[in-house]
Amino acid sequence: MPLTPWKKVKEEILHANPWWTYKRDQVLRHDDSHGEYHYVETPGSVMVIPRTAEGEFLLVRQYRHLNQRESIEFPAGGVKAGQSWDAAARAELREEAGTTATTLTLIGSFNPFNGVTNEICRVYAASGLAAVAAQPDPSEQFEVLVLTETDIHALIAAGELWDGMSLAAWSLYRNTQFGAQFVRGDE
Repeated sequence: MPLTPWKKVKEEILHANPWWTYKRDQVLRHDDSHGEYHYVETPGSVMVIPRTAEGEFLLVRQYRHLNQRESIEFPAGGVKAGQSWDAAARAELREEAGTTATTLTLIGSFNPFNGVTNEICRVYAASGLAAVAAQPDPSEQFEVLVLTETDIHALIAAGELWDGMSLAAWSLYRNTQFGAQFVRGDE
C-alpha cells in the first residue's frame, strides 16, 4: 500500500543565516489533521574520502562545539549558494586537508538527519592527491591525520570516530568498487 504524502499548506521562514534556513510548514497530514513541521533547509553538503597512492586515507581532527569534544572526520562542508557539488568537494578538500585531487568520483549520497533537515550529502572518492596549503575558514582549525583502513576501523570500534556523516560515508565507500578493491583483502 502506498503511503499518503502530507500536503504543504503554508511555508514560513523563521530565520536564515549563511548556512541554513529555519522553516515551519503548516501541513495537512494523511489523516486530514492539521499540524506544523519545523525543519532546516540547506543547499546540501559534501564529504570527501581522499585516498593516497599508498592506500592510506586523509581525515581531519577538529573541535565540535555542540559536543564539547574533538571529532575525527573526513573532509566535508556545506555547498554554498551558486556552487556546484564538485566545486564544493574540491574546496573542502583544499580547505580542510590541504590537498587537491586529480580524480573526484561521486560514490553516493544520503540525508544525515531526515526528520530535521532536507539536506543531502554527496560523498566523493578522491585520488591523485597533491599537497597544497590548507585554507581553513577563520573559525576552523584542523589536524590532518593519515590513517590506514585498519586504523579507521580501530577508531570506530573504540568510539573515537563517532561523526555520523563520516560513518555513513565510510559505509558507502566500502560498498563501492573503490572500497572493494582493497577492503576485502585487508580483513
